[in-house]
Amino acid sequence: MTKHNVHASVKDEKLVMKRREQMVKGAVQLFKQKGFHRTTTREIAKAAGFSIGTLYEYIRTKDDVLYLVCDSIYDNVKERLEQALSLDKVSVLSLRQAIANYFKVMDELQEEVLIMYQEARSLSKESIPYVLKKELEMVQMFEDLLRQCAEDEGISLTEKEIGAIAHNIFVQGQMWGFRRWVMQKLYTLEEYTELQSNYLLYGMYMRKEEMGK
Repeated sequence: MTKHNVHASVKDEKLVMKRREQMVKGAVQLFKQKGFHRTTTREIAKAAGFSIGTLYEYIRTKDDVLYLVCDSIYDNVKERLEQALSLDKVSVLSLRQAIANYFKVMDELQEEVLIMYQEARSLSKESIPYVLKKELEMVQMFEDLLRQCAEDEGISLTEKEIGAIAHNIFVQGQMWGFRRWVMQKLYTLEEYTELQSNYLLYGMYMRKEEMGK
């Protein structure tokens, strides 16, 4: 799936990157406060620190801004995940740490993640498959960890089981932000992480014990 090409009349790639970073930063703050549809391009330009005319040198439409915001957030989350999930050897116990690292990333970036999911439905039909592919790449990180863990621990897991567990981990991390209005009244992040880890990895523990008998 190819990346959506956002047209810019400016040819200096470094300047385009710099201006778009400013644009995304300003837009994220506005989307947090007002949402995508109630935010104007003039407000985005002002938040970014330049004129509306300058804004349109780097994008064509307001939808382009939304695409750049979603793309930037996905890249940020993915980069943080790659750092959090980099383990030389994966055991069931270290997998728990990887889950904790992921939940922490979701906690720290919960505003951005909420924007990403709330506003992604407004993306163009051309852009949606690309950003969805980026999410599946993040799920793939957990699949790779689970596959490595199963191999290192001598646990027999089917590919369907690995896929189901990986998607469950991913969704439970998101839920901390999506339902924070109730979750954060009931649990600390550490308590939530432990409960979800126990639930998510129970089957692996049981499979390991059965195979050891």
